[in-house]
Amino acid sequence: MIDRDLPILLVDDYRSMLRIIRNLLRQVGFANVAEATDADAALVHLAERRFGLVISDWNMQPTGGLALLKALRGEPRTSLVPFIMVTAEGRAEDVLAARDAGADHYLVKPFNAATLEAKICHALQGRAA
Repeated sequence: MIDRDLPILLVDDYRSMLRIIRNLLRQVGFANVAEATDADAALVHLAERRFGLVISDWNMQPTGGLALLKALRGEPRTSLVPFIMVTAEGRAEDVLAARDAGADHYLVKPFNAATLEAKICHALQGRAA
């Protein structure tokens, strides 16, 4: 059973995408969502608070989602936090790079609430096992 009160950190440099994903999360019952508009701001959030899941865009400026993921995996406190990478591009080499860096799942835009929920459930179950 997935805890719908799980604190989620949503990271994207486009405010419209933050709003879209937040709304999709609400549709599937997740409302405890914090936002960051870049990787550096996300790292500040992660230093101040524990999150049960990070959903991050791949392509952000100045620091991208892959660098954020590597930073999380390099810190003992955040190394096991489930991480879903979101991107507009589904290139095989990017998917492999994200997996190799420790991403639990990879979502290609556009996606719907059901797909997001399934990826979250798999990411959380995979980390709980």
